[in-house]
Amino acid sequence: MTSRHILLLLAAVLPGPTFAQAAPLATATVELREIELTWPAEAVVEAVKQATLAAQVPGRVVEVRADAGDAVKQGQLLMRIDAREAAESYAASQATLANAKANYERTKNLYAQKFIAKAALDKAEAEYKAAQAGSGAAGAAASHAGIVSPLTGFVAQRHTEPGELATPGKPLITVYDPKGLRVTSGIPQYKLTEVRAHLRAKVEFPETGKWLDAARVEVLPAADPHTHTVTARVYLPDNPPGIIPGMFARTHFVTGKAKKLLVPAAAVLRRGEVTAVYVIDGKSVARLRQVRLSEPLAGGFHEVLAGLSAGEKVALDPVKAGIVARPAP
Repeated sequence: MTSRHILLLLAAVLPGPTFAQAAPLATATVELREIELTWPAEAVVEAVKQATLAAQVPGRVVEVRADAGDAVKQGQLLMRIDAREAAESYAASQATLANAKANYERTKNLYAQKFIAKAALDKAEAEYKAAQAGSGAAGAAASHAGIVSPLTGFVAQRHTEPGELATPGKPLITVYDPKGLRVTSGIPQYKLTEVRAHLRAKVEFPETGKWLDAARVEVLPAADPHTHTVTARVYLPDNPPGIIPGMFARTHFVTGKAKKLLVPAAAVLRRGEVTAVYVIDGKSVARLRQVRLSEPLAGGFHEVLAGLSAGEKVALDPVKAGIVARPAP
């Protein structure tokens, strides 16, 4: 069945008698409006401040205190590794340091009494400084058994389970700061001049229908030699509700302005392949009319490509218009 047949069937089921006796319907006038011309590009949400914490000492993960989605604070303990070997090494380094210090003090006394040469004192001092450095390194290694958050935010992902072996460099947990989110898109060379001339954008989240005005647009100064596109970073407002890293988005970069014939998205009725609106004529008759529209625009509008003229009125609630326009039995 073609879209024309579907439209005729809808018109037969929902004809257009007057609705003057019923409650008045909210309407809007189709009119030319000046809007910003945009160029869309697919994008991915990412956190400006994000850290993937990795193990720095080998050992088994013995405690996990945070999971994906948990709120964390800077300095909070997230995981603990069984780093007993590092702890034992630190204890041994402390003993070596104490011995080196005592030997250095004795050597200084002997040198002051002129019982030994300066070379012996230099050797003892060097051994003492080496022991200090070794103790500091061992202490730092032992402290790495506790994995703490470097920032305040949320846990994006946990990469390991309790009991698994952590090795140096293995990712353990990822945290991010929700106050700084951005989307990244690739801009082809032929659009680069237009985008740079305005450096403004709107970000659409198609799955939720949400639109956000970009706080800032940053175009990187170098192009990718393989795709010949330039990366643009579009920064979102602070703490946007419902937006998390990894979400799909669409960036609409402003490239200019023009007058377009617009119809509110609320007036659009979709049934299968048919896109239509209820047009209210001068005699207050609601008639279903098929139209051809653009993709959704910012502000809740569609550009009219065919089927409507400037000045015509459309019902803002097409479902209610269909019910009101139904003839009485």
